[in-house]
Amino acid sequence: MAVCKLKEIYQVDSVYGAFYSGGDIEWTNDGTQFLCLCEGKIKVFDVNNGKVSDFCNQDVDKDDDELDAVLTFCLSSDNTTVVSAHKSGLFKSWKWKEENTNPKVWKSIHKGPVARVTLNHCGTILVSGGSDSSVRIWDLTHNACLRNLTGLQGVVSVLKILEKKSSTIVLAAGDDTVIRGWDIQSGNVVLEFTGHFSKVTDIVFDDQHKYLISCGRDKVVILWDLRKGRQLITLPAYESLEGMVLLPTAPHMTNIPQPEANSLLVAVAGEKGSVTIWDVIHNRMVFRQSNSVVKAAADGGLAVTRLMYCPVLKTLAVVSADHNIILHHAVTFAITRQLVGFSDEILDIAFMGPKESHMAVATNSCDIKVYKAVDMSCQLLQGHSDIVVTLATSSANHSVLVSGSKDKSVRVWLMTGDSVTCVALAMRHTTSVTTVALPTVKCNFVVSAALDTTIKLWNLPTKLSPDKSESLNVHLTTIAHEKDINSVCVSPNDKLIATGSLDKTAKVWNTEDLSLVGVLRGHRRGVWNVCFSPADQVLLTASSDCTLKLWALSDLSCIKTLEGHSSSVMVGRFITQGLQLLSVGADGLLKLWSIKTSECLKTFEHHDAKIWALVVSGDEDRLVTGGADSQLVVWRDVTEESFVKQQQERQQRALQDQELANRLQNQDLLPALQLALTLERPATVLNIVQTVLKSDRDGLLETVRQLREDQKKVLLKLATEWNSVSKHCYAAQMVISCLMDDITEGSLHIEKHTLETLLPYTERHFKRMTQLMQDLHILQYTATLMKPHT
Repeated sequence: MAVCKLKEIYQVDSVYGAFYSGGDIEWTNDGTQFLCLCEGKIKVFDVNNGKVSDFCNQDVDKDDDELDAVLTFCLSSDNTTVVSAHKSGLFKSWKWKEENTNPKVWKSIHKGPVARVTLNHCGTILVSGGSDSSVRIWDLTHNACLRNLTGLQGVVSVLKILEKKSSTIVLAAGDDTVIRGWDIQSGNVVLEFTGHFSKVTDIVFDDQHKYLISCGRDKVVILWDLRKGRQLITLPAYESLEGMVLLPTAPHMTNIPQPEANSLLVAVAGEKGSVTIWDVIHNRMVFRQSNSVVKAAADGGLAVTRLMYCPVLKTLAVVSADHNIILHHAVTFAITRQLVGFSDEILDIAFMGPKESHMAVATNSCDIKVYKAVDMSCQLLQGHSDIVVTLATSSANHSVLVSGSKDKSVRVWLMTGDSVTCVALAMRHTTSVTTVALPTVKCNFVVSAALDTTIKLWNLPTKLSPDKSESLNVHLTTIAHEKDINSVCVSPNDKLIATGSLDKTAKVWNTEDLSLVGVLRGHRRGVWNVCFSPADQVLLTASSDCTLKLWALSDLSCIKTLEGHSSSVMVGRFITQGLQLLSVGADGLLKLWSIKTSECLKTFEHHDAKIWALVVSGDEDRLVTGGADSQLVVWRDVTEESFVKQQQERQQRALQDQELANRLQNQDLLPALQLALTLERPATVLNIVQTVLKSDRDGLLETVRQLREDQKKVLLKLATEWNSVSKHCYAAQMVISCLMDDITEGSLHIEKHTLETLLPYTERHFKRMTQLMQDLHILQYTATLMKPHT
C-alpha cells in the first residue's frame, strides 16, 4: 500500500472575480480585450485566456471609501488612450497600455456628475455630457474647455461625434428626446431631430454620412436624412431598445437572405433579449435571433444593455442586464463565447467533465454557469425559473450534473463534448430544493431535500440521452427533520444517506427504504454540512456553532470536536484518505486540519466575505472555493514543491555557512561581512566590525561603502540593536557614522521607528562620553597643578 503524504500548504493558483458590474464597456479593435467598468474601477478582461487585471495606474491599494470611483469612460479609436470621468469631478487621461505613466488630470467644470464622454478619431478632442444639461468640448493637448454647448435638457443619454470632411458635428440627446447637432467650431445648433417620444438610447450613422439611425425606449427605430435633417422612415420594433450597431452592408449571413442593393443593416436589442437585424432603407426586418441565451425582462425592463461589433473578428457582442457578454459570429450567428462579468454570491461549485475539465457554478441566478477550466469560457445552462442553490456530481460519472432550485425542481444535466443539456426533470417538492446528492459507486439515483423538511430518492435512468428530456419518478419519500435541511450526502458504498438540518441534528438513513439508522445530537446550532469519510465509518458535520464534529457510524457517538473557526462552518471535506480535513466558514477562512491530533495545521485567507462553497478535485491537487465576495479562488497543493524548496534552501545555507567560516579563517573580512549580513548572523557581523575597527577605522568605511543597499539596511538595523548596549555602542556609532552619507543623500532610507529607537541611546552615550571627557580634563588639570614648580 502506497504511503499517503499529508498536505501542508495550499497556495492560491488563480482568482476569477467580477470584471463587469454594469455601465460602460469598450472593445479593443483587435477583439482581444474588453475594458469594463466594475465597481468604480476599470478592469481589463483578456478574451483569449479569461484573465482579469486592474487598469494600469489605478489606486488599487486604496479602500473602497478612498477610491475615486469612475463614472464613465471612453477609449480612443487607436486603442491607446482612455479618458475617464470620476466621482470627484475630475477627468483623467491615461495611456492605459504603458506602465508607470502619470495621467493627465483636470476639473470637469460640470455642475454635477458626468454621464457620457467620447473622443474624436484623432483622440485630440474630448466631448463630455453631464447631468447639468450641458455638453462641453475639450482640447486634450492643453486640457482646456473650448466650448459649452447649450440647448439640451436633462441628463445626456447619447453622445457621438460626426466627423465630415468640411465640418465636425457633436450629436447628443437628453431627457427631452430631441437629438441635437452642434458645429464644433461655432458652437451653434445645426441639426435637430424631433421624432422620438421616449429616451433616445443610441444613434449610428453610415460611412457616407448620408443617414442617421436612432433607437429608443419608445420601441421604434428611426431613419433620418442627415443632410436635410428630416425623418425618413420609422420602423416599429415592438420592444424598448437599448443597443444598436451598424453592420457591414454585405455580411453574407447564412441565416438571413442576401441584402438588396443599397441596403443599410442595423442590429438592435433591448427588452426581449434577442438581436433583431433591420434593413432600414427598405423598411423590413431581415433577421430575428432564435438562439438567444438572454432572457426577456419579465417586468418590462431591459434584458440587453449594449451591442458591440468587431469587424476584425466578424463578431457581435451582446451585453445583458445581468452582466453577461455573449459573443456571436456575425456570419452564422452561432454563440462563440459566453463571458460572465459579475456572478454575485457563489452558492455552490461542482467539478464535471472528463478529467474534471469544467466547473459548474451556482450563483444568485436561475442560470447555471459551466466554466471551462483552461480559459474560463462559459456556457449558461437555462431551464430553472428561480435561483439555483445546489449542485452535485458523481465520481461514477463526471458527465452527469444534478441541480436544485428555488423553483421546487431538480434537473439532471448531461455533458457531451463541451455542450451540456438538460436530460431529466423532477417536480414533486412543494417548496424550494435546498440540497441534492448523487451516489458514488453507481449513478442510478438522486437524493434531494427541500424546505418542506422531506428527502426524496429519485430513480435515475442508466442511459441518458441529450436528445430527449425525461421526467424522474419518486422512489421513496420521508419527512426527515423538523426544520430546513441544509445538506445531504451518500456514503462511499451507496448504502447510507446522511442529512444535516437547522434543527441542530444530523441523521443517517438506509438507502434501500429510507429507514432511519440513527440521530446525531451534540451541536448547539444548526448543521450546515455533512460528509462521509472515504476510508472509515465516520461522518463529518459542520455547524453554525463554529465547530466540526466527527461521528462513529458504528455506535453514533461523537469521536472528536474540532474548534478553530470564529464563525459558522459552512462546508467540511475529507482529504488524504480520511486523515485530514478541509473546512471553510463564514469568517472567510480556509482551514486544514489533522484528524489524528485534532489541530488546525494551517489557515489560508483570501476571501473578503463568507465562503459558501468548497470542492476538491479527485486527485486532491486543487480545490476551488467561492463565496459572497463573487470570487472563484482556485487553490493548488504546493506541499511537495515547498518541501523541495526548503531542502534546497538548507543546502544553500550550509554551503554559505562553510564559506563564511573559510572567509573568517582567511581574514577576508569584506566578503565575510556580506555573507554574515545575508545569513543574518548579528554576532558574527559584530565581531567582523570590531576586528576591522581594531586594525583600521578607515578600512571600515571602505568596507561599508562596498555593501549593497539591502545589506546596508540590515547593517543599520543591527547597529540600532547594538546601540542599546553600552559595551557595543562604539561599534554601533562607527557603523552609523559610515552610513551617515547614504542617509543624508537619501539613498538609504531610515524608518521612523528605527530613528526613534536610535536617538535616545545615542543621546545617552553622548552625554556619558561628554561627562567622561570632562572628568578626564579635570584630572589632567589637577595633575598639572600638582606638578612641582621648576
